[in-house]
Amino acid sequence: MRVRLAPLLLVLSLAISLVSSAFYCGAASAQAKPAPQAGDTVDLGGATAGSLEVVARFYGPGPSGIAVTPDGRVFVGFPRHADDHRGPTLAELRDGHLIPYPNAAMSLPSDAPASDRLLSVHGMTTDTRGRLWLIDDGKRAGQPIPAGGAKVVGIDPATGRVFAKVVLTPPAMREDSHMNDLRVDLTHGAEGTAYISDSSFGTTPALVVVDIASGRQRRVLADDPSTHAVDGFLTVLEGRPLRYDAHHQRFPVGGVDGVTLSADSTRLYFSPLTSRRLYSIPTALLSDFRVDDPQLAAAVRDEGEKGAADGLATDADNRLYTTDFEHDAIMRRDPDGHFDVVARDPRIVWPDGIFAAERYVYVTLGQWDRLPGFNDGKDLRRPPYLLVRIPLQQPPAIDLPRH
Repeated sequence: MRVRLAPLLLVLSLAISLVSSAFYCGAASAQAKPAPQAGDTVDLGGATAGSLEVVARFYGPGPSGIAVTPDGRVFVGFPRHADDHRGPTLAELRDGHLIPYPNAAMSLPSDAPASDRLLSVHGMTTDTRGRLWLIDDGKRAGQPIPAGGAKVVGIDPATGRVFAKVVLTPPAMREDSHMNDLRVDLTHGAEGTAYISDSSFGTTPALVVVDIASGRQRRVLADDPSTHAVDGFLTVLEGRPLRYDAHHQRFPVGGVDGVTLSADSTRLYFSPLTSRRLYSIPTALLSDFRVDDPQLAAAVRDEGEKGAADGLATDADNRLYTTDFEHDAIMRRDPDGHFDVVARDPRIVWPDGIFAAERYVYVTLGQWDRLPGFNDGKDLRRPPYLLVRIPLQQPPAIDLPRH
């Protein structure tokens, strides 16, 4: 039975100290599997739950996307839509350092055509063959998306070779598009089908469906409530109440954001950022370009409340993980709709990208609610930004009983 989670409005007590910056190849240096440091956000009495391990600290741009291959290689995305930084936008975390991936020429800023390099890597995932996929949102802070900038890219980690690239074009992409996250389904299409969340910086969020083999693409569910922010949405972040008003947009605001496939790829789960609802749709319909928008809208299933989440992920047991940015928590939803809190910690400041590997769920903590645009021009972010992981098989931190 579904569990409805009433939003718990927590006031955080945080003490943050700024740690000196260090750089590697123009990007933030990372320390792998470090002991706790004073530079991390420190708890002054807030409740914690679950086992949380800091994998890396980043002292430059903030991380967003995260993907882990079956053999344990860790890849992190550093988008440029908030900060037009000079470091790599895609990097492999190796021996405590960030290595531009698949190479410096493609990941670092250059004068190469936008279609031939990575501009701003956001969401990331792996497919069932262990290959890396990413969405390049094509956005650099203060600049429009250039032709060829927004694209789906597939990279074979075994060779570092780009084996797939589909540039997103109108009408699937719009001027105000914010291509956020993606999942790749190898059970539909000759070479797979990508499902992308376009959160949109305007008023037109939607899902974008791409057939990898042909490059055919379309925008769907743009008029459906399942992809839109909830007007009047109220939240409390770090002790500050914030309400979304469609006519006077303030943070939090965002359409469809988190996406994840069921373990067997038969359903796509998705949720708007400014919402507490979880939705799903059969991939057999979503991947079929003959199925029109009214038919797709009729097939959307409201899965109930899941808290306010940015990222979504699924493990091999078909358990769904959500990043609960209101409560500094990571939630897990069992296939029957039952929820557990697997981790809660004051260091979980705006959990963003999330990836369920074989033994751990990995989460990037980007502090995005502290950006200047949400705080009267004041940048309240305090490096280091964290990459953390939580054991998948640990006992539940908090059991939320069925009703």
